[in-house]
Amino acid sequence: MVLVGDVKDRVAIMVDDMADTCGTICHAADKLIDAGATKVYAILTHGIFSGPAISRINNAPFEAVVVTNTIPQEEKMKACPKIQVIDIAMILAEAIRRTHNGESVSYLFSHVPL
Repeated sequence: MVLVGDVKDRVAIMVDDMADTCGTICHAADKLIDAGATKVYAILTHGIFSGPAISRINNAPFEAVVVTNTIPQEEKMKACPKIQVIDIAMILAEAIRRTHNGESVSYLFSHVPL
């Protein structure tokens, strides 16, 4: 793994589509801290968190690991206080409604329903 860029004295935010066993994101977080990042956050669409994932996150230097609620996280959150969940139910419902009615889904890229 090679870090490209300068993170010294900066907050690092890692963005990924999913994390399963979390080996890669935890290794990346260690690299960022070693390179001088002051804080590390992970933002993930799907937190699968299988096998050693929770233990790895608990031992990694993350301030927070933020995931959507596409997968239930209640039990994982009890075992790992670093996990935070964003509810995307409304945006998924609006995307389904728009698809069903033949309306633009790309409209949601700039107009997020509350």
